[in-house]
Amino acid sequence: MKKTIKRTVLAATGAIATFVLASCATSSGSLSAQQIDDATQQVLKASFSERGIAKLDRLDLDASNKACSDAMGKPLDEKLAKSIEEENLKTVKFPADGKLIGNWAEGEKIAQNGRGLTWSDKPGEANGGSCYNCHQIGKAELSFGSIGPSLYNYGKLRGVTDPASADSKPIVDYTWGKLWNAKAYAACSDMPRFGHAGILDQNQLKDLMALLLDPNSPVNK
Repeated sequence: MKKTIKRTVLAATGAIATFVLASCATSSGSLSAQQIDDATQQVLKASFSERGIAKLDRLDLDASNKACSDAMGKPLDEKLAKSIEEENLKTVKFPADGKLIGNWAEGEKIAQNGRGLTWSDKPGEANGGSCYNCHQIGKAELSFGSIGPSLYNYGKLRGVTDPASADSKPIVDYTWGKLWNAKAYAACSDMPRFGHAGILDQNQLKDLMALLLDPNSPVNK
C-alpha cells in the first residue's frame, strides 16, 4: 500500500515538474489553453491509480463531455449544443414492458442513498442516486443541495394526476429521458446520466419515477 502511494506521489510530482518546465520554456512565459489542458491530463493520469472498480477509463471524456469541458463554463454554440442533445437523445432506452412507474417508497431510498462507484464498492452492487445532494425532493428532508432545481411537487405542478394516462405521457416520457440521459435535454447538464452510464438500472429508475410522479408520493402532497 505504502509503495503504491509512493509511486503515485512520485509520478504526480514528475508530471507537475514537466508542467512547470514547459511553462518556463515558452518565450512568453505562459502556456496556451491546450498546453494547460494537456499538462492537467498528465497530472490527473499520474495521480489516479486504478483500485477496485475505479478504473482509469473514468478519466476519458466522450464527445459530449469534452465539448462542455472545452467550453470552460461558457455557453456552447447553439448548433453544437443541439447536435449534442440529439446524439444523447438517441441513447435513451425505454423499458421493454412499457412500465415506467415503480414504487415511490423505494425511490425515496434510492434518492437518499449516496453510496456507489467508489473503489471500495463491489462489482454488481446497487448504486444510490444521491439525488438530495443536488435537489430538494421530499419536504421532510431538510438537508439537500441546490445545484439543481427543487423537485418538490414535481408531478403535481405538471398536472400529473395519473401517470398512466395519455394526458400524462409527454411529461412521463420526458422525465424518464431526463433520468436516463440528462444531456439529451441540456447539452452540458451537470446531472449524472443515470441510465446511459449504467449508474442505476431500469427498476431503480422506475422507482425514482414513482417518487417524482406518483400522486401518492409525499413529493406530490
